[in-house]
Amino acid sequence: MAKNKTTETSVSVTDFINSFADTEQKRKDSFELLRLMQEWTGFEPKMWGPSMIGFGSYHYKSERSRQEGDWPMVGFSPRKAAISLYVFSGKPEHEHLLEDLGKFKTGKACIYVKKLSDINQDALKALISETINFLQSRYGK
Repeated sequence: MAKNKTTETSVSVTDFINSFADTEQKRKDSFELLRLMQEWTGFEPKMWGPSMIGFGSYHYKSERSRQEGDWPMVGFSPRKAAISLYVFSGKPEHEHLLEDLGKFKTGKACIYVKKLSDINQDALKALISETINFLQSRYGK
């Protein structure tokens, strides 16, 4: 069984943002997301792997394979093309939460935004809350 490469690390979140965010706008948005997610979730930010900032964690076991591991409840990464927000379950029953979010693109279970001002922060908070509730009900606290 392959080992999960994205694990919690002790790297400084502030140092990561300052060195990884490639524009002043992305750095500013990253620090704002850091504040918003920490306040809204109540979890301390931690680095996961080399480029993801996560809040909280849960232990998962795959229903289709023997893979299991730990993963952040929610998080983000200030990637070059866009900020990746890991705040969405990807489940059809949660798609209505995206209606008021604003300007974004989706991946399987993440949301890509060019800048934080493109999205409604109240809708983002609702997404964060519902994702955490979903993960805690599925995997426990």
